[in-house]
This record gives sequence, structure tokens and C-alpha cells, in this order.
Amino acid sequence: MTQAAQDLARWRVEHHPRVDVHAAEAAAVDLLRSLGLDLADESLAATPGRMARALAEMLSPTAFEMTTFPNDEGYDELVLVRDLPVRSMCEHHMLPFVGVAHVGYLPGDRIVGLSKLGRVVDHHARGVQTQERLTQRVARHLEEALAPSGVGVVIEAEHLCMTLRGVRAPGATTVTSALLGRLREEPASRAEFLALTRTRPTAPDR
Repeated sequence: MTQAAQDLARWRVEHHPRVDVHAAEAAAVDLLRSLGLDLADESLAATPGRMARALAEMLSPTAFEMTTFPNDEGYDELVLVRDLPVRSMCEHHMLPFVGVAHVGYLPGDRIVGLSKLGRVVDHHARGVQTQERLTQRVARHLEEALAPSGVGVVIEAEHLCMTLRGVRAPGATTVTSALLGRLREEPASRAEFLALTRTRPTAPDR
């Protein structure tokens, strides 16, 4: 095992004691052999370890501090960050779903450092779940951390369990939303948020 792999395994033990990378690697050996792969092949010999470490990374949430600041200016209009990367795992087939999240809120007494909106998405995306549940978790996290007037989350993702198997529909995306507070209760605020998540910048004239 390389030093990087050892460091990753040690980090998992310290921060996520339920993750046993060595046991996962042994299980990966059994799984891949059961699927007919020849692990004596030089190209595949290290695959179980790489597979175990990759899954451990994808399924282990990263800790972060939710940095907030006083809303000294009394800003009460929508704050929206679009196209935050989403990488998660479908709990039904253990295949990834990938896409983007659009996250917005109507500030109350506090505002959040904008990068933390991406951190919240990444934190909750690392695990096995449904897209619907992920969308709700991101929204509830922001509601509890900020006590804002409203929260809105829209996730657009492509599910490999749908594009690589089964119906095999490449390019199909699933869209889910979670709206809380004024963004759910006020039609005008709701419409503004949803319209902005669908708006894409146009290329400048040359």
C-alpha cells in the first residue's frame, strides 16, 4: 500500500471509525472474483484496494465549519449559488449519480460564507441515498444553521443506474427541489427562485 493510501486509511479510522478499508478490500476481492475477473492479471491485481479506497472516499462525509456572519446591512433579497457539483451514490444499485445543485436562501439575522453552500452540498452528497433525500438534507441543514426567511435547493443529476443499465437512457436527468419558508409559501418568491435556477448566461457578442 502506498503512503497516500495508508494516510487515507488512517484518516478513515480516525474520523469515520465505521469504515474498515482493509475489510472492504478483502470483500472487493471476493466480489470481483465472483464476477469472473482474474485478479492474477497484473492490470487487476491492485484493483480491489483502489476500489475500496475510492468507495470509502465517496461515502465518507467531510467535516467543515459552517462560517456565518451578522447580516449588518439587513439584506433580505435572494442569495443564490448555481451549478455546485454533486457526486453521490444511488442506494439501490451502488452506482453514482452526478450533476449540479442550485442553492439559495433569503437571509435572516445571519449570512453564510458562499463557499460553505458548496461544502454543505458535498458533505451530504457523500453517502448512499436517493436524490430526493439529498435535496431535503441540504435544505434542512441550511434552515437549521442560518434560521433564514427561506431556503431553496434544486438538484439536477444524471443517474448511471438509469443511463448504463435498465432503460439505458443517456442524457436523461432527474430534477428534485426542496423549498422551505417564504420560498415555499410566497408564490412570487418561489417563482423568482425557480426562474433563476433555470436561467443560463448567454455568450457575449463578439
